[in-house]
Amino acid sequence: MLYIQDLNEGMKITGIYLVKSRTAATTKNGKAYDNVILMDKTGTVDCKIWDPDSPGIDEFDALDYVEIVGDVSRYNNALQVSLKRVRLAREGEYDPANYVPTSDKNTDEMFKVLKDFIDKVENPYLNQLLKSFFEDPSFVSRFKNASAAKTIHHAFVGGLLQHTVYVTNLCYYFSRYYSVLNKDLLLTAAICHDIGKVKEISPFPQNDYTDDGQLLGHIMIGAEMIHDAAAKIPGFPARLESDLKHCILAHHGEYEYGSPKKPALAEALALNLADNADARLETLTELFKANAQRPDGEWLGFNRVFESNIRKTGDINKLG
Repeated sequence: MLYIQDLNEGMKITGIYLVKSRTAATTKNGKAYDNVILMDKTGTVDCKIWDPDSPGIDEFDALDYVEIVGDVSRYNNALQVSLKRVRLAREGEYDPANYVPTSDKNTDEMFKVLKDFIDKVENPYLNQLLKSFFEDPSFVSRFKNASAAKTIHHAFVGGLLQHTVYVTNLCYYFSRYYSVLNKDLLLTAAICHDIGKVKEISPFPQNDYTDDGQLLGHIMIGAEMIHDAAAKIPGFPARLESDLKHCILAHHGEYEYGSPKKPALAEALALNLADNADARLETLTELFKANAQRPDGEWLGFNRVFESNIRKTGDINKLG
């Protein structure tokens, strides 16, 4: 099959893809059309059906597998597919494993690294709290298979685990070189900073916000999970719980980025820096991978995440 990451402007494509979403819309002239997002394990692509009532367009909905015929163009510096024909695919015509984006890192190896970091936490209360999560088979299964986002970065199976390992590794580095930091608090905060995402975002292939994700968000959910876990540990110090919850609540750094608090502890500041570094560098990595066919040194156009025109650099085969 032709994967989404291999699409290029000017292609005429035929293949089976998973429908992530389908919504009706209207042009400025009042003409009806459909917005469709198709996905496979390499990513998603925005599509349009400019004539939804055409006899070549089958009835289909989100999470259906469809065989499509379409033309690839570029709009606002992003690829877009104009769908000419859409047919519901039959069971046996596709392998579901080809349609769920997955981390290119080994999940079991990443989880072992995370467990090694947990072993470095010497504070008995924090160590016990971490084990209450990461020795619970049900939680571990959800955590290992969760994405870290609906879009933008780490939006793939294993994304939450990968992001957590990378952020924790950065925080461990900080703790070794800056004596102002409490290593045990910082490592625990790094490991737990996004645990609320197991409840904020539904599993693949939906990978969409749950009701609690919409109403509360992962920061609030994560703080509640920390409170509930600490309450089950006899003698867990109230101040230590507050410090840990503050790191969770402040890890986005700014109110406009969703943090209900700004960092007031050194550990919260370090966590924010590590979280932002990994999120932005992974976003850039995924942007370069999505433009793998374009030569190094080429400008990719204005990117709203970085608020800058980005130039592609580096060997794409070494990315990640």
